Amino acid sequence: MVVAHGLTGVDDAHFPLPHFADTHGARAENPDQPGIDEIDLPLVHTTFCVIDLETTGVSHDSRITEIGAVKVRGGEVQGEFQTLINPHVPIPAYITALTGITNAAVRSAPGLREVFASLIEFCRGCVMVAHNARFDMGFIQRAATNLGYEWPPAPVLDTLSLAKRVIPRHEVQNYRLGTLAAYFSTSIDPSHRAGDDARATVDVLHGLLERIGNQGVASLTDLFEYSHTISRARRAKRVWGADLPEGPGIYCFIRDAERGKQVLYVGTSKNIRKRVATYFTASETRPRMEEMIGLATGVEAVECHTALEAAVVELRLITTHQPPYNHRSKQPRHVWIKVTTEPIPRLSQVRKVVDDGACYVGPFSGRAAADEASMALAKTFPLRACKDRLSVTVAREPCALAEMASCPAPCTLQNLAQYTAMIGEVRSCLGGDSRPVRDACMASISTLAEQYRYEEAEEQLQRLRAFEHGMRRQARLRSLATCPQIVAARRVDQMWEIHVFRYARLAGAGVALPGQDPQRVAEALVATAMTVTPAVAGMPAGSIEEAELIAAWMEQPGVRLMEIDGEWGWPAHTL
Repeated sequence: MVVAHGLTGVDDAHFPLPHFADTHGARAENPDQPGIDEIDLPLVHTTFCVIDLETTGVSHDSRITEIGAVKVRGGEVQGEFQTLINPHVPIPAYITALTGITNAAVRSAPGLREVFASLIEFCRGCVMVAHNARFDMGFIQRAATNLGYEWPPAPVLDTLSLAKRVIPRHEVQNYRLGTLAAYFSTSIDPSHRAGDDARATVDVLHGLLERIGNQGVASLTDLFEYSHTISRARRAKRVWGADLPEGPGIYCFIRDAERGKQVLYVGTSKNIRKRVATYFTASETRPRMEEMIGLATGVEAVECHTALEAAVVELRLITTHQPPYNHRSKQPRHVWIKVTTEPIPRLSQVRKVVDDGACYVGPFSGRAAADEASMALAKTFPLRACKDRLSVTVAREPCALAEMASCPAPCTLQNLAQYTAMIGEVRSCLGGDSRPVRDACMASISTLAEQYRYEEAEEQLQRLRAFEHGMRRQARLRSLATCPQIVAARRVDQMWEIHVFRYARLAGAGVALPGQDPQRVAEALVATAMTVTPAVAGMPAGSIEEAELIAAWMEQPGVRLMEIDGEWGWPAHTL
């Protein structure tokens, strides 16, 4: 089932560089190379990146000592990537005996962080290949996570698994790389060095592909289906994607139940039909997706004009239907820090912002982050910690915290004027000027570092980071949420993506194709855009997550403001 869709309907220093040879002058992204998500790509046009690693061991906490990768297409080598890596830990003697890589050899080599971005670009757009891919790609994925990178999504082909499918057990003693290299008479022998082993794996890959070429394996789909077993029931559901649109949008796997349709999974893609088709091939190996497809009775599609519109509609559908197979279905638990409106105010953590005249900062991702930010504030402003409601006319005896000099004790009314003045400073800080907190925390960090109390200094730094993250998040959301209308455009390829935002909610989306007047398209979008009612206290009219999607789009290079009602900007001292 295909559902045409508009937004109105979804309310609810110097170091040795790695050896990087490009033998054919091929660019990282070849315009003639079809996208890797085109699953029917012929093997002759598919770019494979064969990778091999040497490490200090086989456990998850072992370190990479060498990377070798070879990019091949149509049987020809397109480029090579090879470098030693300084693991910053001693290499065990048995590893040195096996690989020949010594501590002296890696001492002047770059660290993993220094080469990882180059490795990502080298591998981007390729089908990843490794012999025992679980080992090599496992190390790569963990390294990406530890370094804060996102490894590009790509199919992974394991020559070990493929060899077990292609070569009968009686023809080889085992399926180790050295054995297969001898079997296929590779041009180079594996040597437990990443570059040599990657080149040998290339020859093994080509040998395996030659063996299965006469069995009808001619495309990427055929290869992965041959490499993995797919149930007949799953394969039979491939027809579901035949009539889906080929443009950008949302797809929903649904299940017809006694109580009506149940949305099992929601996804987004630039090409709905081709993306859905991958769920019925061997390239989809996630166990939960196998289970989901077994329960599903159909696929519905929602066409969108732009990638941002698709992301927003996906978010709204997930929020509305809570699909059991979407990880994002779990609702975020936002927390704000609030300066109460009591006669003698204090800090409080709340789950919701209301129009009560109080001063708020956030949202924070949870109680732990809010606690860290609160401690940063407390380092700067000695606010009372008790939760009692105090009077400005009736004095009280100071508590134990006051006796320990951990509370200014405004309850005694002796320093109430000073406390009231400090509350004004707190509100000014939370309104956009984070300098007092930053200065106090950095002074404390410097003092602790001079005393060699590095762990405590790190704690202070984490608290400052949590506070500043909440301040930045508040500023970027509030600046959008207080604008009744923003019309913005961004050029993508030969067309203009145009969006209408109202109070940080996507109200309209469209494109101006070549030859069309973007201004006229924008005027038509404004006329038909969703009516949006502002939320309380400068909060986004939609969800926090939708507003952050909009903010990320607005902050991209090349975005042009066509019309704005309100002020879109951050306070000068929020950063």
